[in-house]
Amino acid sequence: MRKFLPFLALALSAPAAAQGSGPFTIQESGQSFGTLDEALMAVRGQDATVVIAPGTYRECAVQQAGHITFKAARAGAVIFDGTTCEGKAALVLRGEGSAVDGIVFRNMRVDDGNGAGIRIELGDLTVTNSMFLDSQEGILGATDQPTRIRIDHSTFAGLGQCDETPDCAHSVYLGTHGSVTITNSRFERGRGGHYVKIRAPRVSITNNSFDDTAGRKTNYMIDLPEGGTGRIADNVFVQGTHKENWSGMIVVAAEAHNFSSAGLQVEGNTASLAPGQDKQPSFVANASGDRLAIGQNRLGAGIKPYETR
Repeated sequence: MRKFLPFLALALSAPAAAQGSGPFTIQESGQSFGTLDEALMAVRGQDATVVIAPGTYRECAVQQAGHITFKAARAGAVIFDGTTCEGKAALVLRGEGSAVDGIVFRNMRVDDGNGAGIRIELGDLTVTNSMFLDSQEGILGATDQPTRIRIDHSTFAGLGQCDETPDCAHSVYLGTHGSVTITNSRFERGRGGHYVKIRAPRVSITNNSFDDTAGRKTNYMIDLPEGGTGRIADNVFVQGTHKENWSGMIVVAAEAHNFSSAGLQVEGNTASLAPGQDKQPSFVANASGDRLAIGQNRLGAGIKPYETR
């Protein structure tokens, strides 16, 4: 298993910056704007990259069309703090496709309990080198289209809730009839719900770290509530002591069996219990009735390898 990768250093106190007429620059034209919304209006649905100067921004934007890349000029030094659009997220994405690179999202809260850094509603999405901190949700979205969602080299910390609203929020909660890929990312310090919850026919979750040591009222590390196949491999899991539901680490088809889980590969993972954890969770709990492909995993004392439900 590859060693877990370090993440970008943050300049969380960096002051807002201006370049020319504004900090939001269209890479293709060189034009700069005072707000992100103005920059998106200027491209009018064309494909474009918006380069964002270092700073802390208390604003949000809605992408309505085109393929847009939202790129920090310096990774980790662009922070969207506490402002959401449409009562949803800092970035509400419903264009033909989107990419987010090097941006920090923090302190997102809304009345329905689903305040997120990113709400993906249409199109494919790629997120890289980004951070989602101390919010109700990190990335949230659902569509019945066969979209592809990729998350790489990103951090999710202090996310989730089950106390503010009847339904829980999660660090990542995605639904698509396509695929979700999560690689080289960190999940830690959850505040309720699951770390990763995916409703999709195919997933690939590899080379990530799930550290629940400082979690509070958390549930599963990975929840595939309607089933799904693909690969969960080479991840590191540490289950903490303050769980709302400690029974499983990876749980398959707990709510429904809408996607086949036959052949789902779970291999090369390492899992352990934090000091003081006296429960005995199952590493994989399978309610699908399908035969999974469980390979070699390194499990610490007190963890049951597998159970059917």
